[in-house]
Amino acid sequence: MKKYIKIFLISAIALGLNSCNEEDILDLTPINQIPLEEAFSTPSLIEASVNGMYNAAAVGQFNSTNPNGGRGYVWGAAFVQQNDCRGEDVVNTQAFYQLTYTTTYDTGTANNVYYWVDGYRLINRCNLVIEGVTNAVSNGIITSSVGNDYIGQAKFLRAITHFELLMHFARPYQFTGGATHPGIPYREVGIDTQSEIDSELLKGRNTVAECYTKIINDLNDAESTISNTLKFKASRIAAIAFKTRVYLHKRDWDNVIVEGNKLTSSGLALTTNPKDPFILGNNLSNTNTETIFSIQHGPAAGQNPGVNGALASQYRRRLLVCISPIIWRDPSWLTDDKRREDNSTPLSPGTGMVFTNAGRKYTNKYTDETNLTDAAPVIRYAEVLLNMAEAHARKASPDLSTALTLLNRVRNRALADPTTQAYTAATLSSQSLMVGAILKERRIEFLMEGRRWGDIHRLQGDNLFPIDGIPAKLASGNPAASTFTLGTPYTGPLGLTSIPASDFKFLWPIPQLETASNPTLAAEQNPGW
Repeated sequence: MKKYIKIFLISAIALGLNSCNEEDILDLTPINQIPLEEAFSTPSLIEASVNGMYNAAAVGQFNSTNPNGGRGYVWGAAFVQQNDCRGEDVVNTQAFYQLTYTTTYDTGTANNVYYWVDGYRLINRCNLVIEGVTNAVSNGIITSSVGNDYIGQAKFLRAITHFELLMHFARPYQFTGGATHPGIPYREVGIDTQSEIDSELLKGRNTVAECYTKIINDLNDAESTISNTLKFKASRIAAIAFKTRVYLHKRDWDNVIVEGNKLTSSGLALTTNPKDPFILGNNLSNTNTETIFSIQHGPAAGQNPGVNGALASQYRRRLLVCISPIIWRDPSWLTDDKRREDNSTPLSPGTGMVFTNAGRKYTNKYTDETNLTDAAPVIRYAEVLLNMAEAHARKASPDLSTALTLLNRVRNRALADPTTQAYTAATLSSQSLMVGAILKERRIEFLMEGRRWGDIHRLQGDNLFPIDGIPAKLASGNPAASTFTLGTPYTGPLGLTSIPASDFKFLWPIPQLETASNPTLAAEQNPGW
């Protein structure tokens, strides 16, 4: 019986994938059953294997027996909605992500379990690609330049997926001096034999510091080797941009700025209108100057996770999550801001960035209800600019002037009259005022893009704007239309109280599916679980 490329992680043992003779395959785009010894034997099969890696990022498997039957874990709709629902700026209106929203998950909750499972499945695909392509270059099947490009792309996906998992299963970087507290296992071996399974079972959690070092090393390698320039695959620019996010979480302000400055002459620029990066076609077009890296959903077969894992389905057609009155009524979000434009309806996408249904406000960033092809926005240039703005403002010797310029570059394009509404040096005259304005702008600019939890996570115990645990939020359900009336901040009931950082539920548990088969990680479970 031939060995096949596996979509494998250690916990897959519990799913019966504990033998290298199992015919579990790496689904490709198009999906092919490629024997392991052949998968990297020709340039076209190697390309298909790399495409399969992206398919795993976009679709995943979830709990399906179909290797292509997932719900957009990790980099499809899942990361957007999970990260949104862990924060207070959305309201969960239906049961789909209610356990995440209400923090009532446990070691068997599917939406959290398969974040880990599909995350490590993707990481293993990346490792198999790295190993297979390395051998293919050695055997003269592809050139070193082509091979380096593929390996760099795999290292990029490996890095950002480990980073994403860290934000849910580990405490933030500053939790201990030197970040010596438990992180997650950083997997760098492609698992396709029983001996590799046995070896990886002995490896426990790396420290958070070790994870960050490996993430940055992978991103540095990606920066130096990738030649791809398409926005729906990893690029040199994407590796640099993502480093600004990693260094921001590490509180390494100088390196945020160093990396961001590399992109000054990259051709990146904010689009004229804040809606432009989300218009269908623009979100994957290389003529769109703001998008840096997005996960493609269609039009090819196998690139779309369907109604249970596509953004237009989750956020528009099915109305699973609405904008929270907490942020909707925040006075920092001016009433005539273009990001409030509401000329759409549930039946017509219009051109605005929000739409109203039964008096509630919903995002209009994802509009393709027919084919569900909206890309999942992983990182765009607006984030790089705000990362740099915050870093300049937080330095030991703050550069408030540069921070103000960068902040206004993002905010001004959404203002009705920047000449009178833009922030000024007088209005943001202190480090605290500047950082506060930047943090609020992030909540507005990246609303419904899965960025809120990352900020909540990194701001635990912050010196300027500390967040303690998970903020209080509206109860799950459908808020009354009256709660969206502008004019005053929202002061109504918060049906879900805050959860302090000391509570064990601040972290997701390592899934029982993993710990049941992995004694090393069973002994390293997050406290309280």
